[in-house]
Amino acid sequence: MGYVSFTSDYQQGCHPAILRRMVEGNMECHAGYGADDVCESARGRIREACACPSAAVHFLAGGTQANMVVLDALLAPWEGVVAATSGHVSVHEAGAIEHGGHKVIELSGELGKLTAKKVEACAASWETDDNRDHMVQPGVVYISQPSEYGTLYSRMELEAISHVCHEHGMRLYVDGARLAYALGCPANDVTLPDLARLADAFYIGGTKCGALLGEAVVFPNPAICPRFFTQMKQHGALLAKSWLVGMQFDVLFEGELYERVGRAAIVAADRMRELLAAQGYRLVFGSPTNQVFVELSDDGVSRLAERVGYSFWEKSDTDHAIVRLATSWATTEADLDALAAALDEIGH
Repeated sequence: MGYVSFTSDYQQGCHPAILRRMVEGNMECHAGYGADDVCESARGRIREACACPSAAVHFLAGGTQANMVVLDALLAPWEGVVAATSGHVSVHEAGAIEHGGHKVIELSGELGKLTAKKVEACAASWETDDNRDHMVQPGVVYISQPSEYGTLYSRMELEAISHVCHEHGMRLYVDGARLAYALGCPANDVTLPDLARLADAFYIGGTKCGALLGEAVVFPNPAICPRFFTQMKQHGALLAKSWLVGMQFDVLFEGELYERVGRAAIVAADRMRELLAAQGYRLVFGSPTNQVFVELSDDGVSRLAERVGYSFWEKSDTDHAIVRLATSWATTEADLDALAAALDEIGH
């Protein structure tokens, strides 16, 4: 029997429309470092989608790189970033933020999400501590949309967190590595204009959302990081061939392709959830996006590995584990049929 992989959402190359455009433009000459017409066209499309005509848009290669450079730019030397204990900057970036000289101030999350109440308490705790001059000051709040658990911040939740941040002189930064899968989800009510209105910085993920590689960092108010271009250079994050990333976003934001690839992954994930539920598997975390979390016995996990690629998430008890199956813009009906056949064969 065949093997099918749902290990992550960046396993395939790129959307065919992007590949065609890259082949067609391969021999064109472009200015370096993003000072080219292709990047400027992509910036214009992103500004229009965000309803933010004055936004600064910068193209970087990957998500950890974007997080590291943006947070270093937003934070003063004495400041740290507030994040959920499950946040990507907390767990899966090998201490990149701390390596840059900034502490990650972890707060317990609720299914991967921070709450305005906990952010408020964190800020107030520092402000009222008589020893605060000896302590790292919370300067930025980091969240991701969707969260690491595939859950979504509602517009109301985002507005509340944004309000708390600005009441306490902090900035709000949103990691959008999987943003297409939030925008394409029927349960979502947060739009790109909402992010531009409420966040001080965010990035639009490309690597996991149909691009070959690349992320688009957006500063709705460019004055918040006036020398970000130079800071990218300092971090080794300024691409001479920035047009290679700009071209991909120019395609993704032409004719709403970005949201369409997100919706395709959600449709596939919904069918996956139906397949799992129909066979009695226990779905956990309530993710409505492209990440599906399921509990299996340890023996079931071993048998699943023979037929299906997945990501181990965590142990739920001594005899069971939670694994993640991720759909993407490239998931096919044949992939889901293969999953159904595997589930029929391996049982729980």
